[in-house]
Amino acid sequence: MNTSLVKTKCIGEGSTIGEFCVIGENVQIGKNCKIHNNVTLDGYTTIGDNTTIFPNAVIGTIPQDLKYNGEKTELIIGKNNIIREFTMFNPGTGENGKTIIGDNNLFMAYVHIAHDCVIGSDCILANCATLGGHIHIGNNVNIGGLSAIHQFVHIGDGSMIAGASALSQDIPPYCLAEGNRAVIRGLNRHKMRKIFKSEQIDEISRAYKLLLSGNKPIREIADEILCNTNSEIVKNICMFIKDSKRGIPYKRGNINE
Repeated sequence: MNTSLVKTKCIGEGSTIGEFCVIGENVQIGKNCKIHNNVTLDGYTTIGDNTTIFPNAVIGTIPQDLKYNGEKTELIIGKNNIIREFTMFNPGTGENGKTIIGDNNLFMAYVHIAHDCVIGSDCILANCATLGGHIHIGNNVNIGGLSAIHQFVHIGDGSMIAGASALSQDIPPYCLAEGNRAVIRGLNRHKMRKIFKSEQIDEISRAYKLLLSGNKPIREIADEILCNTNSEIVKNICMFIKDSKRGIPYKRGNINE
């Protein structure tokens, strides 16, 4: 006899729910999901197909945001995600607020994702990684264990934040950042080799050498590169830097290219 309290009727074919789970009436669970024992799913939460949620995860409960006033908000989780023990994911705040998570991600134990975050696909967040509200993370991003990310920070595709870091500014694509406060230490070549051809990696490296080692403001250098490159990858890097609201944390001459 299953002792779980399951109010939702929206459970996809092939999905299983373990013992002692609590699942709210507005939760939608896709096909072939596995919900282990002692999981809480609440709110207007959507779980994509083939997602596995391990014991004691708390997904979709109201955000830890004092501005939240009971409005309808959502948490949308994509397909093929692995969500390990004692994780907590919150929905958005404000009218039509949403927290959105892509596909094929691994969230290790005790990861916290706060309200209004947007996370891409193929990311790994290690144990106890903590995200404040309104954080945007691209695809293929790794965040080390015990790292804390300040609210409103943006992290570009293919970047890595080392373990036990405290990040309060934006990290452009394909960079490696570390420290408290975290600064860019170099490029995430390990990830780039999995994504790009060698010529593309060389283009990215040349662009960052100009951006992070030049004697002009980084946004001014980004403007100059935009006028002289045909690489869409390099253009995206430069636009990320130009659009940054929190600034880019780096020290000239301290970058391992």
